[in-house]
Amino acid sequence: MKNVAECSSSTTPTVQIAGDKKLEEAIVTESVKEDDLERGSIDVLSYEKPSHQMQRGLKSRHMQLIALGSAIGTGLFIGTGGALSTCGPAPLLISYIIMSFFVWTIMNQLTEMVVLTPIPGESSMYALARAYLNRPLSFVCGWNLFYAQAMIAPSEITASTLLIQYWTDANSAIFVSIFIVITILVTALPVKFFGESEFWVSMIKLTTITGLIILGVVIFFGGGPDQHHVLGFHYWKHPGAFKPYISTGNTGNFCAVWTAIVKSGFAFVLAPETLTSCSAEADRPRRNMPRAANRFVWRLMLFYVGGALVVGVTVGYDNQRLLSAISSGKSNAAASPFVIGIKDVGIKVLPHIINAAILTGAYSAGTAEMYGASRMLHSMAVKGTAPKIFAKVNRYGVPYYSILVPSCFCFLAYLNCSNSTSQVFAWLSNISTISGFISWIFVSLTYIRFRKIIDHLHLNDRIRFRKPFQKICAYISGGFFVILSLTNGYAVFTRGNWSVSDFFANYITIGFVAVLFTIGTVYYREWKFKCVEEIRQELIPKIEMADEEEKNEIVIESTTWYGKLGNILI
Repeated sequence: MKNVAECSSSTTPTVQIAGDKKLEEAIVTESVKEDDLERGSIDVLSYEKPSHQMQRGLKSRHMQLIALGSAIGTGLFIGTGGALSTCGPAPLLISYIIMSFFVWTIMNQLTEMVVLTPIPGESSMYALARAYLNRPLSFVCGWNLFYAQAMIAPSEITASTLLIQYWTDANSAIFVSIFIVITILVTALPVKFFGESEFWVSMIKLTTITGLIILGVVIFFGGGPDQHHVLGFHYWKHPGAFKPYISTGNTGNFCAVWTAIVKSGFAFVLAPETLTSCSAEADRPRRNMPRAANRFVWRLMLFYVGGALVVGVTVGYDNQRLLSAISSGKSNAAASPFVIGIKDVGIKVLPHIINAAILTGAYSAGTAEMYGASRMLHSMAVKGTAPKIFAKVNRYGVPYYSILVPSCFCFLAYLNCSNSTSQVFAWLSNISTISGFISWIFVSLTYIRFRKIIDHLHLNDRIRFRKPFQKICAYISGGFFVILSLTNGYAVFTRGNWSVSDFFANYITIGFVAVLFTIGTVYYREWKFKCVEEIRQELIPKIEMADEEEKNEIVIESTTWYGKLGNILI
């Protein structure tokens, strides 16, 4: 195939946009040819509702709650306990502050790129890498992200099953089967049903974490039934704010902070990608995507940083209940530091309620990531990287063939029904987290290239969403996640901590990405970034199409007080 570095003005002609009805007349007569599909031509974006066209059924409130729903799961409710017991309360809080900042930058970078051309097939990270980088890198980005999202779904199904075991000792395979059916069914329904499901489940999670933070404040001031004095930051003094890790002194404290950052990654990973993947099916994406991005960061800081602070205040890292739950491998409410802190002050009723809320969190996070995986596969199929059959949608705009593949990954949850295979699944889950870090490296790389293209083509006046200093943030975040990906398993190289299985889980993803890059480069025979002229010819018609769609949108503003309040809050 022709190298993109050799492109010239003879490449695919652009679709001229004359305005009003001429746009539709110019596009509906175009057919989706195989060569156009391979090249990612604008022809695939027709207005005639072709077989790959999805429907816009997600409203602003859906997108807001999906963004947070995909982020708040077992990583926050239960995973904080492992980080606390290993590193101490101060590293836990520091790690959540740092990760919240970098997730905020990733969200801003993705939103800026997606809002420029929020049209079907163009909103995934794969499509953005293909548009601004080249086909080999987009190939790596797409399949890496698809794998990460597809693997998180069975991981959360497993977590849901373990949470059920808080109440019953019945065979876990029964509950694995139930959650697999529910997850696949919700994802396969028209997107408005998926949106409603995620909205209400996420409301439960947000209500729960809000209540836990408020309860943490009460415990802080000594308001628990068995408390007789203000607790304050007692556990930051005894046993201490830091628990040195690997080494002693300041080196041990630094290792504790870095380990906490690594451990906190699972709680945040892939949340921005899940939100941006919704833009192809979102109502008025140029209005709702920026609103979701603007509010996402504050809620992330409140719930994650606030939650981490509450955990560090109410439970010491040497708490025997916490250490016993972790050493015995419990993954339900018994291992949640929130529940442990509540029990320690004499509150008896809440653990069952919290376990039920954590259960909804695990289910919601798994469903959202499976949704993201299916839309990623659909986007790759539209562009020709995946088989064309995965680009097809039914009459409700649901890519049913694309849902089948990540659905098969869900059956990996059965591995945890056997002690001999559960370790294998743990490896796969860890690998998916590192894949998320690598995906964020691609986000920063794509954004840096995107900004250079926009500056060169003088299109800054067409940008609808941009936060200040994002170009600098892209360099910083890209470097940060490169370092994090390379050092996430640093502990295995220290004296007495070598483990073949841990080394495999922490570093096999890097080899996997290298193999994908080699395959993509050999297949496409492209060695350089796409030339600016080719990007211009593809980008301008997409912007014009998005402008025309925005122009034809009907905006209905709420006139009631409760409707206006809902718009402010959600």
